[in-house]
Amino acid sequence: MKQSLKSKSTQDLILNKSFEMFYSNGFKSTNIPDIMRKTSLSKGAFYHHFKNKHEIGIKVIENIITKRIQDGFIVPLEDYKNKNIPELLLYIFTERIKKFSEKEKELGCPANNLINEIGCSDSEFRILLRNLIDSWQIALVKVLEFGKAKNQIHSNVNCSALATCLIGSFEGIRGIRKIYDNNQIFDNYIIGITHYINAIKKK
Repeated sequence: MKQSLKSKSTQDLILNKSFEMFYSNGFKSTNIPDIMRKTSLSKGAFYHHFKNKHEIGIKVIENIITKRIQDGFIVPLEDYKNKNIPELLLYIFTERIKKFSEKEKELGCPANNLINEIGCSDSEFRILLRNLIDSWQIALVKVLEFGKAKNQIHSNVNCSALATCLIGSFEGIRGIRKIYDNNQIFDNYIIGITHYINAIKKK
């Protein structure tokens, strides 16, 4: 049991340090020796857990990046039946932006960074990242359909299109913010997304 826990702890250390480096430096610019130095693990200890960087990348998406999206955007939607849907959308798509650290503002979204860097060139990464976005989309559509059924959202709203627009706007602004050194672009996004959500809200 102790050996199993130690092995899990070592694996988590590798994944967490790898995530930090992928996020700060990019996946392609990070190499195995960099990760080994960051974790202070021997070559043998490292390769006991992972064969290569690609394998680490897969696990980082599955165990860390997916959890970030789940915790930040999907889990908060689960109690939708007890919420006012437009208010819930406003909270999720504006309040999270306000809480980002300076580092998160500068570096953007980890999932979006990977999509842009290697999503089109590696089929395994592409499938995992697409499944992640699809899960977010499905959860949003479910909530929006409920909002329509409860007359909280206009009946002519295309829920799938709206979900795509919300996700795309959020991910897009995270990427655009990386080239600015102030929050004006975030402020503009919040004004725009608030106006958009209020426009589909049934009075």
